[in-house]
Formats: sequence, structure tokens, C-alpha cells
Amino acid sequence: MGGIEQRWLLVESQARQESDLKKLEKKIEQEKNSAQEKIRQLSRREFENRAVALAIAKGLSDSLKSHQLTEIKVNLIPPESQGSKLKSKDDLPSQSYQVQAKLELNLAAIERLKKRAGRFVLATNDLEKKRLSSEDILKKYKGQQAPERGFSFLKDPCFFADSVFLKSPHRIEVMAMLMGLCLLVYTIGQRQLRLSLKQQETGLKNPLGKLTDRPTLRWIFQCFQGIHLVRIQDNQKISNLTDERRNILRFFPKPCQEYYLLS
Repeated sequence: MGGIEQRWLLVESQARQESDLKKLEKKIEQEKNSAQEKIRQLSRREFENRAVALAIAKGLSDSLKSHQLTEIKVNLIPPESQGSKLKSKDDLPSQSYQVQAKLELNLAAIERLKKRAGRFVLATNDLEKKRLSSEDILKKYKGQQAPERGFSFLKDPCFFADSVFLKSPHRIEVMAMLMGLCLLVYTIGQRQLRLSLKQQETGLKNPLGKLTDRPTLRWIFQCFQGIHLVRIQDNQKISNLTDERRNILRFFPKPCQEYYLLS
């Protein structure tokens, strides 16, 4: 590809196949509803040319992935049905046509889509199998999911990452380094929290109010919004540090607790 030799690996996953088939069923139903509405609109439309009407109907059929239009007919509208559209009695009615068609499943196309379910291709330009086996390719592919999930915060509006605009290549490099460092701290903090919960065989409430031993650090950040450091003369106090927030801090290292004046 592109003049570069590659080694391709075809992977078939049963778990992914089940997921793809469920998505396929949903897409088939969605296409059915959409196509039925388009057919209704098409059947109410009047055409002056039979060939144009037939071409539009066939174009609609060709655009469908899991359905097809059958028994396509282009009917001439009787002159008496056009009486109300004539400006005067002396006007001659023009020929108009309407499309009539049925919607059916395209079983051959659906079968092809089902055969593709659960299959995907991995490619590498490392042609040496001894250095990188097929099993290693699949392992490295699966290993990408962890950093990809971590960098998903770039799309999260809570972190305002999409509001940063930089032009200088140097500043872009610095920003990338800082974001990578922040992601590292975020991942370590989340891992430490989940490990502590697992060791103590307990959990924290998720956004739905149910206990979980795998909370996201993003949710913890949201739980700690509205906390302030209040200084009155020589005294310092943390405001809005509720019992629930104190309980969450129990599962973090001592430096985190000291930050909230708990130690």
C-alpha cells in the first residue's frame, strides 16, 4: 500500500461478532423506517417524465444497504385527477406520473454484512514474523485500548482541551508534553483509587448512586467541585468538605489528605 510492503492479519472475534450483529439488526430497522418514509414521499410526488421517475426510484433502491425496492411501477395519473390543477377548462392536461414500489429485505446483501461481522484487518510494515509474530500484532493492538481510553479526555468538554489554540511548533510540543504528564498523573491517581477500593473490598457511589469499585477520576473531580480554602485571620479551614467527600479521601494517599488539611 502506497509503495510500502505490508503484512496483513485477518482477525475474527466472536465477542466482536456478537456486538456487530446486534448493531447490524439496529441499522436494518433504522434503514427500514427511513426507507418507508422516503417511499411515502416519493409516491406523493408527481413527475412530468416517466424516465426521471424511474431513475429516482432506482437510485433510492441502490442507496439502501440492507433493503431494496421491488415491483417498481411508474403510473400515469388519470387526466380527471388533474382537473383541479388546470387554470381553465380550455387547458389540456399535461401528462404526470407517480411512482409505486414495495420495500423488501435484500437478503443477499444482509448475508454479506453478516459474514463481515466480527472480522477486521490489522496491518504492519514489519515483514519479519520472527521479530513480530501474528500473536504479537494482536497483543499490541489490544494494548492500544488503554492509552486510547486515557486520551479520550481530549474530547471531554469538562477538560476544555478543545479550547486551546497554539500556532508555534515549540508551544505545541510543550503542550503535548504537559498533557501527557497530566494523563500520567490522572491514570496513576485512578489506578491508586481503584486498587485501594479493591483491597478494602468496598466501593464509591457512581453518578447513578450505585456502588462501584471502578470509579473514574473524572467523576471524583466532579464530586469535589465547590470546595474552598477559607482564611480568617491566622486560621485556615476547608469549606464544604462533607462526610461523603471525607470518605472518598480515605482511599487516597496521605499527601492528598494533607492537601485538605485532614492530617
